[in-house]
Amino acid sequence: MGKNLTYKILENHLVEGSMTAGTEIGIKIDQTLTQDATGTMAYLQFEAMGIPEVKTEISVSYVDHNTLQMGFENADDHKYLMTMNSKYGIYYSKAGNGICHQVHLERFGKPGKTLLGSDSHTPTGGGLGMIAIGAGGLDVAVAMGGGPFFLTCPEVVNVRLTGKLKPWVSAKDVILKVLEILTTKGNVGTVVEYTGDGIKTLSVPERATITNMGAELGVTTSLFPSDEITKEFLKAQGREADWKEFSADADAVYSKVIDIDLSALVPMVACPHSPDNIKTVKELNGLKVDQVAIGSCTNASFKDLVTVAEILKGRKVASDISFIVAPGSRQVLEMLAENGSLAALVSSGARIMESACGFCIGSGQAPVTDGVSVRTNNRNFEGRSGTKSAGIYLVSPETAAATALTGVLTDPRDLKSEYPDVKMPEQFLIDDSMILSPDKKTGDIFRGPNIGEPPYTEPLAENAEGVIGLKVGDKITTDHIMPAGPRLKFRSNVPVYSQYVFEGVDAGFAARTLEAKGRGVFTAIAAGLSYGQGSSREHAAICPMYLGVRVVIAKSFERIHSANLVNFGIVPCVFAQESDYDKVSQGDSFLIKGIRQSIAEGKDVITARIGSNDINLKLPLSERQRSILLEGGLLNYTKKEI
Repeated sequence: MGKNLTYKILENHLVEGSMTAGTEIGIKIDQTLTQDATGTMAYLQFEAMGIPEVKTEISVSYVDHNTLQMGFENADDHKYLMTMNSKYGIYYSKAGNGICHQVHLERFGKPGKTLLGSDSHTPTGGGLGMIAIGAGGLDVAVAMGGGPFFLTCPEVVNVRLTGKLKPWVSAKDVILKVLEILTTKGNVGTVVEYTGDGIKTLSVPERATITNMGAELGVTTSLFPSDEITKEFLKAQGREADWKEFSADADAVYSKVIDIDLSALVPMVACPHSPDNIKTVKELNGLKVDQVAIGSCTNASFKDLVTVAEILKGRKVASDISFIVAPGSRQVLEMLAENGSLAALVSSGARIMESACGFCIGSGQAPVTDGVSVRTNNRNFEGRSGTKSAGIYLVSPETAAATALTGVLTDPRDLKSEYPDVKMPEQFLIDDSMILSPDKKTGDIFRGPNIGEPPYTEPLAENAEGVIGLKVGDKITTDHIMPAGPRLKFRSNVPVYSQYVFEGVDAGFAARTLEAKGRGVFTAIAAGLSYGQGSSREHAAICPMYLGVRVVIAKSFERIHSANLVNFGIVPCVFAQESDYDKVSQGDSFLIKGIRQSIAEGKDVITARIGSNDINLKLPLSERQRSILLEGGLLNYTKKEI
């Protein structure tokens, strides 16, 4: 019985457990990446462990999120990162060098390696044949210190691609089709592996678009094999020596097989406010649009933007459209400038943004009130753009360019133009001068006034008692819990950032919860399905913990957030009967007697008294996670282990 590629790579890195789907395993991590929004706290946590230098093959710190320096906070954080990274043996990619996932694909990613990143879109590296996984910053810090990363040994779903994409249909339409099939929920503990003759027609940037947005499925990661296409890309990046061939066996076994004929796909769109709210562009043709934004780690490669430039060359975008283009990396931007594509974009009416995350994370370019924004990024959660009343529609670069020209959502096939079939360059422009190699000789680490300490977490109490401080519904994202945009600059200052927990859901939650903590009353949160979708931001666990949240009860959790809750001493409980969710009201008292003892004894089900009801709750925890909760969190646990 043959092996799939996922299991081959995982087995090569297995250090704890056995390859049995559904059980917990620990794997060795070869590479890590962080970005400045999540990385600052991750490095503070790494320092707190007392380890003299990183033990991975490569660790890279990117500055790509908080590049708008309105005030001292972001600049101070970046100087902390630069000085800290140099001391501990970490590469530092300066602001302006590009988005972490794009740059890592270009300059560091290696087939067959494991990559752990403090960003949920780390699976971009799967386009190179890596096991690339997003995680909370504390998990990344532990991996940098040489510790294993723990995950559920996955079920592997095979998406088998056949045929070839027709003109005006792109890789973005492939992943939107997969999202239509699998949706954003119910895929925890799963890896998506792409095979079939159709993959031979997709370049590495196209594959990376698919694996990048695979994060919205809620899967652990997605990956393609490493083949001749991969070799050509690495050779063009001057890294042919990093190539190795990796693929599944011909008779590999999968838990499920999904067949997609690339030639049958049409331009697709994800409608507000979820990446799995899929329609064809034809169904919405003519929708009036206010803004078009092209970029992000999903669709800002050289191939993407040259295609857009060719579509727009000699034309002007609609007069009432705000048109934004953000190249994914400095490499992409320089190459666009060299081949004339940048001039074509500017001439068409594009506003050229920095090579950074920008509009995707709500850091600038918020749409008009009640506006319609058509974007090439990966998430369209309500309010994430910076304008709560706006509708965000996710499309391919081709559809975005056509829409910019017409001012209404437009199927690019309706342009009646010749499709610009852009080829991959034989040689990329190589300039790593904005990536600082660690010299391990830097003096003092710079610490500005916005730099705090990792918050202390207390060991789990014998009883969990308090109040249901908030009740929310399905698909609560980490953006709902911890807003990004202008609040990102407080990521290294937990007491300040905590003031904004659930800001857009219940503006009084933070003050109310902190006041209750002061009276010795702890808080629980009740939630529906897929609690914690979206970003890997561990602050969605850290800040509620700081306020006094000790328990979250949900119908189901998403993988990264559930792990982050455990890492910071918050117990994730699942309703044994989903209908019991309806028996819980905000403001109810709750009591779980002997929760510490129950966790220590390995009990899978406990009973909570919530209001006037006794409700059974499941504890979906591994033995290791139980030990972490008993200690109060992963930092306490790791320091004790060390």
